[in-house]
Amino acid sequence: MIGQSLTGDKFIAEPGARIISVRTSDALKPFIAADIDEWEDYILLIDSRALDRECLSKSLTECDSALHIVTVGSLDEWHMRNMEVLPSAVLFMIGGRKVSDADVSAKICALVERFQTSPVIVGADGDELAQLLHALECGARGYIPTSVGIKVAAEAVALARAGGVFVPASSLLAAKEAIAPVASRNCCLDSLFTPREVVVAEALRRGKANKIIAYEMDLCESTVKVHIRNIMKKLNATNRTEVAYKIRELVR
Repeated sequence: MIGQSLTGDKFIAEPGARIISVRTSDALKPFIAADIDEWEDYILLIDSRALDRECLSKSLTECDSALHIVTVGSLDEWHMRNMEVLPSAVLFMIGGRKVSDADVSAKICALVERFQTSPVIVGADGDELAQLLHALECGARGYIPTSVGIKVAAEAVALARAGGVFVPASSLLAAKEAIAPVASRNCCLDSLFTPREVVVAEALRRGKANKIIAYEMDLCESTVKVHIRNIMKKLNATNRTEVAYKIRELVR
């Protein structure tokens, strides 16, 4: 057998025939749990969708024959098995749900709290940067979008087990694209203004009043007015509206 993947079902293959799935009786479940407890190292795969978790489990064990995977539909189901050995990693698949959903983030936090010595990796259909960051904020040690291949997923789990954190390349590219315009804008303004003038110019671009700018920068309102006059001279502008317009043109 290539790898091992155990669930509450027992699979029997008839020669030359299709695979048949037979529900294991409750009387046999303690023996299955005992066999699993003998493993010193296993991955706990949690997915409420039975077919999805079985397919992923089979794919991972075929990719790495050394993996032992226990699949359950929920954390409560794992508790019901009374397993003495903690998993070396927990792979929590949320499907099309968002990490930012209150119930999902609560479950991630609960897993991180329960398995403090085991890394928790989140698997999801999307690869949005915001969802990835939310998962990491909850304590996850990796985020695997379903857009990656099975080999990448296996490596991501291995990385987390080794103490690393897996972040998909697609999310990093999204972060780079989000940061690039800001960096370019700051570079353009830095070449024209002093550091404080840059902050004031950004505030003017957003239509903030002098009192608000002074409060946010911890300056006197008269000092803010001096910065505004200097900005107007450098931009050859005659009023605040013209300043805001020219700054918007500069940072496009």
